[in-house]
Amino acid sequence: QVQLVESGGGSVQTGDSLRLSCAASGRTFSRYAMGWFRQAPGKEREFVAAISWSGDNTYYSESIKGRFTISRDNVKNTETLQMNSLKPEDTAVYYCAAGDRPTYAGVSYSTHHGYDYWGQGTQVTVSS
Repeated sequence: QVQLVESGGGSVQTGDSLRLSCAASGRTFSRYAMGWFRQAPGKEREFVAAISWSGDNTYYSESIKGRFTISRDNVKNTETLQMNSLKPEDTAVYYCAAGDRPTYAGVSYSTHHGYDYWGQGTQVTVSS
């Protein structure tokens, strides 16, 4: 069992940066792929970024590639999403996710079906 708690959201201006963190409990954190998804009002939850259990491989959606960076620390049991050059269209609730299906079952890192554990979400608002 893994419990995830996000932090770091807030309200910023276009072009600003934010750093989201996800703290995980549980001894098996290092076995899980980790991801970030987001959901804007009236829209479906969408993939943002993911990182393999070892941290060797990262995956990004086209909409944020080059602006966001995902990382993890398997000693501290944390995952981070550094978001730069934020745009109003980045406004959403951001969710941290953990799962082992991308690693062990070949499920894509970019689908929510690969993740069993979710945080409560943190709001990011970018104004123009």
